[in-house]
Amino acid sequence: MFSVPLADNAELRPLEPWQAAEFLANMDRARDHMNPWITWAHRSTDLESARATLQGYADRQAADSGRLFGIWLDGTLIGGTMFVSFSEASGVAEIGVWTEPAGQGRGLVAAAVRHLIDYAFTTRGLHRIEWHTSPANLRSRGLAQRLGMTLDGTLRETFKVNGVFQDSEIWSILAHEWKPATPTA
Repeated sequence: MFSVPLADNAELRPLEPWQAAEFLANMDRARDHMNPWITWAHRSTDLESARATLQGYADRQAADSGRLFGIWLDGTLIGGTMFVSFSEASGVAEIGVWTEPAGQGRGLVAAAVRHLIDYAFTTRGLHRIEWHTSPANLRSRGLAQRLGMTLDGTLRETFKVNGVFQDSEIWSILAHEWKPATPTA
């Protein structure tokens, strides 16, 4: 199985529909933590809906328009990262993340995102990576800054969480701004 080590006891690997029970358990542990920021956390509330979420990303992967990866710590799924969207034609992808509290403060999400950005720029030749976050999500904003992203602007009231419209900041990094973690051949 494909796996990328993130730390001695953590790895990044594909998250697929057959892992719906494990994904649902992660969502159940993470839901309250993700509640203010991630709308799809509310859609994965039972095995069927968790499988549907994962199948949606599997379909995106098959269409080369998105992909979902999990982060496992000591053998337990604690979060993940994904290409929310991915377009080789336009040269643009959006990356998103989630984690339960057990995954915070370890650098695992940052390491996982670095792998996705490296892949998008160095392997697939994309030009721009976007990061969308709420201005109130300070951890997410901080990660965008640590990754070297630039704040492009704020879209006012672009999505709803718990029935309330939220602003969305758009951060980005361009291929020529990125310093790959691994040398390219």
